[in-house]
Amino acid sequence: MPRSEIQIFSGRNSHYLAKEICNYLDLPVGKNKIVNFSDGEIWARYNDNIRGKDVYLVQSTNPPSDNLMELLIMIDAAVRASAERITAVIPYFGYARQDRKDMPRVSITAKLIANLLTTAGADRIIAMDLHAPQLQGFFDIPVDHLYASVLFLKYFKHKRLKNLAVAATDVGGSKRARVYARELNAGLVLIDKRRPKPNVAEVMNIVGEVKGKNVLVVDDLIDTANSFTAAVEALKKAGAKEIFGAATHAILSGQAIQKIENSSLTKLVVSNTVPSTFKSKKIEILNVSKLFANAIIRTNKNQSISALFKVE
Repeated sequence: MPRSEIQIFSGRNSHYLAKEICNYLDLPVGKNKIVNFSDGEIWARYNDNIRGKDVYLVQSTNPPSDNLMELLIMIDAAVRASAERITAVIPYFGYARQDRKDMPRVSITAKLIANLLTTAGADRIIAMDLHAPQLQGFFDIPVDHLYASVLFLKYFKHKRLKNLAVAATDVGGSKRARVYARELNAGLVLIDKRRPKPNVAEVMNIVGEVKGKNVLVVDDLIDTANSFTAAVEALKKAGAKEIFGAATHAILSGQAIQKIENSSLTKLVVSNTVPSTFKSKKIEILNVSKLFANAIIRTNKNQSISALFKVE
């Protein structure tokens, strides 16, 4: 049995995605107003009555930090408007890379953000491809973790690439790459890299055979594209034939687009978890709105979402 009537709202950063989710569900996007005062402070109000409703707030928390603050304020406003349940739908969970103390005197910011979302009043989180799946344990509320690999695997299965190997950009991504390799009946390659400083990567070794093979490089996100393009060029130097990429979150900051355009990459497939304003012949965007829409409707009906993980 459904809990109560669904109402879906969005922050300004993810309105495009909320609109597509609502189109799929044949629901109107909830009416709310979010403005910045002259000094930059954010103000939010729901124009629709949400008392007793099952409310879903769609907002990725990629930089600038106003996107995160906006989501927190929306959650607080929903609590004070007496929503029955508040689910934060966070396609891209920002600050997820700061998930441990990798050096003295640093913040575990991902845990801080989890605490802020819970304290603001979120009852549940729906996110996609967290930087590390164990981030779910940072929350004291339920977290539904969706995977864009369902779409990416379908895309590359239709391509029917021959003599394929799947590469992980680092040891941390080996589990993700292993899933792709299994589903695509491909070999597995690991790239050993070092980070002398943040956003800088040096490829040290390639573990596995890539000479004469087509290679698919998989990752959860691409930010500056430094490590991703370094991996691509190392694979090419090692004798790879065509090189493809799949990354869920296309942050693409700084000169990332130019680096991808100038690289040996044949095609990069990303999702629309964050707004895209770039233009590139090498990048193709897949739409994740259907996955989120099905997760929302299943959550409302108290159904399992594991069916959404099946690759067609």
